[in-house]
Amino acid sequence: MDSKSCSNDVDVETKEMDTRSLPASRRGLMHLHKVGTPPKQNLLREFTARVNETFFADDPLRPFKDQPRSRKLVLGIQAIFPIFEWGRSYNWKKFRGDLIAGLTIASLCIPQDIGYAKLANLDPQYGLYSSFVPPLIYAFMGSSRDIAIGPVAVVSLLLGSMLSKEIDPNLNKAEYRRLAFTATFFAGITQATLGFLRLGFLIDFLSHAAIIGFMAGAAITIALQQLKGLLGIKNFTKETDIISVMHSVWGNVHHGWNWQTILIGVSFLSFLLVAKYIGKKNRKFFWVPAVAPLISVILSTFFVYITHAEKKGVQIVKDIEKGINPSSVYQIYFRGEYLLKGLKIGIVAGMIALTEAVAIGRTFASMKDYQIDGNKEMVALGAMNVVGSMTSCYVATGSFSRSAVNFMAGCETAVSNVIMSCVVFLTLEFITPLFKYTPNAILAAIIISAVAGLIDIPAAILVWKIDKFDFVACLGAFLGVVFKSVEIGLLIAVTISFAKILLQVTRPRTAILGKVPMTNVYRNILQYPEAAKVPGILIVRVDSAIYFSNSNYVKERILRWLMDEEERVKAACQPMIQFLIVEMSPVTDIDTSGIHALEELHRSLEKKNIQLILTNPGPVVMDKLEASRFANLIGEDKIFLTVADAVSSCSPKQADEV
Repeated sequence: MDSKSCSNDVDVETKEMDTRSLPASRRGLMHLHKVGTPPKQNLLREFTARVNETFFADDPLRPFKDQPRSRKLVLGIQAIFPIFEWGRSYNWKKFRGDLIAGLTIASLCIPQDIGYAKLANLDPQYGLYSSFVPPLIYAFMGSSRDIAIGPVAVVSLLLGSMLSKEIDPNLNKAEYRRLAFTATFFAGITQATLGFLRLGFLIDFLSHAAIIGFMAGAAITIALQQLKGLLGIKNFTKETDIISVMHSVWGNVHHGWNWQTILIGVSFLSFLLVAKYIGKKNRKFFWVPAVAPLISVILSTFFVYITHAEKKGVQIVKDIEKGINPSSVYQIYFRGEYLLKGLKIGIVAGMIALTEAVAIGRTFASMKDYQIDGNKEMVALGAMNVVGSMTSCYVATGSFSRSAVNFMAGCETAVSNVIMSCVVFLTLEFITPLFKYTPNAILAAIIISAVAGLIDIPAAILVWKIDKFDFVACLGAFLGVVFKSVEIGLLIAVTISFAKILLQVTRPRTAILGKVPMTNVYRNILQYPEAAKVPGILIVRVDSAIYFSNSNYVKERILRWLMDEEERVKAACQPMIQFLIVEMSPVTDIDTSGIHALEELHRSLEKKNIQLILTNPGPVVMDKLEASRFANLIGEDKIFLTVADAVSSCSPKQADEV
């Protein structure tokens, strides 16, 4: 077919004669290379398929197919409570691994829980409560073998910050506690609802880069908050931003610091950091940083007891209420002004807790090469927090530090959480009075050493190298948390993440293609500088679906490419552009606005006597081109399977010469 076959004024008879005049092999090639039009789809079936792909991509009902009713019942119970599935193969060898892991993470969690409760402005026992009931619920319903459940620093800080803006924890402890239980209840409802409705993909809208920045900012904020306990300051700011905290620290330097407290805090902080370094350098000594917090608590408590340092200004924990979790069902606000406040705080805390837990679960599952069901995880986390809110617990989730210790200690199943829970139970029943003389400085040191691992500088550097816009999200979240508040940092992280999505959707990438020498392959000339443009033809690729949000930009960007190319060939005295080929392989979908943009592009090109040619539109796009009659508008003979076919048809001589 010569170049005349691409012009609009050639009638059907002439085209048929031109086709018949070609060699048989050429006519066969043209027939084989014609773009196929997909069969018409039933609207209901297409809609059902789209819904299934969105919400049920993992085909959760597959195990139930072709099964008798009794088997379906068993599978249903196992789906809700995975313990009944893996529990059948449980043995002594696995229990031994879980026992060692459970005891190890218990030694880490007890001092952490007391400190994290203070971070949430709650009495110490509520941190222990939150490591007793929730892990038991998760062990029955969770699908991760390695995740360790309990309070975490970031969520504790978030709750403490948001709750204290509604109720002063010092002036009204009971109401503050009730609001904390209410927020925990709605955090659980949020998590379980996302799991039941299979909306887990929503948490993916918070980018990994934003989470890195948010976690680092939260770690610094938490560490700064612990300066109160580490330095023995009594009158400390309630604000969390770095400027207010440092002003409060230096404002108390002459009359508020206690040297005995500083000595205890700095000494044991150094010990904890050294223990952490030892565990990091040699995996065989993973237990050293795990037991170091408990050893620090025992030694510092004994030291304060025998020296009566509390009489010299060293602040101590004092009494921790003895006994297991009391019921808090009737303390949750189901009406009144605090209902909506608890709902708002619960949704935010629940989403953050969910993001952290799912990320941790996926990380360790990939290390051991097994799969976790994200939606089941959400239901399990939601259920444990709902039950926890009714048993005097605040929001619990997966802890990275404990999960890492659990993993390295050789845990086999979620039974390690049960072992940990049993140790916490014994602690609540018999050991809590022994924590009376524990100095607050040691709890501050434990928290500082724990959150130091949340600052991942190598990950931030990697983000900078890979994607500068991602780094903006990372830095924005970090600065928002450090200089303003946790909520503002979270808002910035979400906003920048959405901004990136909108930018990618509204401003898709386009590229000019050239022919790679000695091949029939056409590639981006920026990536392949040796690729040569075909004289008289401009080849453009659109690397995105074409929707209402970007259709006008795509049309204008193609016209700008054309304008630039026309100026270039005119200056170089080369043949003027006669054909514009749009490579549509990456265009996964197109809507009405996209079709309208192509029509406007076609009209603009007609005025310039330039023909529009499309190559390799996918089935969805081709179906819409046919339905909108755009294919008839430009002519079905202007739609080719490959760029090479299109170039060969429009300018066979030049295609061979390039």
